[in-house]
Amino acid sequence: MLGFPVRKTPVLPDPSLLRGGLIVSVQAPEGSPMRDPQVIAAMAEASLNNGAVGVRLESPEHIGAVRRRCPEALIIGLWKRTFPDSSVYITPGWEEIQAVWAAGADVIALDATDRVRPAGALLPDLVQRAKQELGACLMADVDSLENGLRAAELGCDWVGTTLYGYTESTASLKPPAWTLLRPLREQLPDPVMLICEGGIASAQQARQALDGGSDAVVVGTAITGVDLQVAAYRRALES
Repeated sequence: MLGFPVRKTPVLPDPSLLRGGLIVSVQAPEGSPMRDPQVIAAMAEASLNNGAVGVRLESPEHIGAVRRRCPEALIIGLWKRTFPDSSVYITPGWEEIQAVWAAGADVIALDATDRVRPAGALLPDLVQRAKQELGACLMADVDSLENGLRAAELGCDWVGTTLYGYTESTASLKPPAWTLLRPLREQLPDPVMLICEGGIASAQQARQALDGGSDAVVVGTAITGVDLQVAAYRRALES
């Protein structure tokens, strides 16, 4: 557990205020000057000032920086950590869940695929503990219909298509997860929020995601991914 005071009274997001909205993923790769917490916080504030309903942030440090700068912001938090015994890296265990929550996230995003987790941790146990001990709202990052439905059954409040195309079983698929949206929306319980995340590269695609069944849309690289966007332009010009 990191040195953040755990909050005593969780505030659960109001779905009615989020449906049809844009969530901006404000992240930067390791080694980038954009990864500075104050830069992340400034980009998050700019996103919120221009109509984003929330921001998705990686690492307790960045979550804390945005919470201090934007105290009323809706923050979806995660912590990417890699371990030699597992390919799961989005908030893989209890330590990461605690740290994300204590840093100020309103929603904890975690890998909810069926892959083996580090140190043999089990998703049902993590979900149950996060609910019972923290009272946290959980976003399940999934790659398939089956894993999305399972996450909802376990008690996750939101289901996102974040890992479609990024797991071993979906490596041949390319996001956005258009084929997942309608089946998920039709089979998920009504209170569970469906979030389209991954590969949304334009405002038109964001609109398509809503029309396809998602309740809200997460956009990252296309808005805040300075490093990747500049590199893509450079490659196109050089070719």
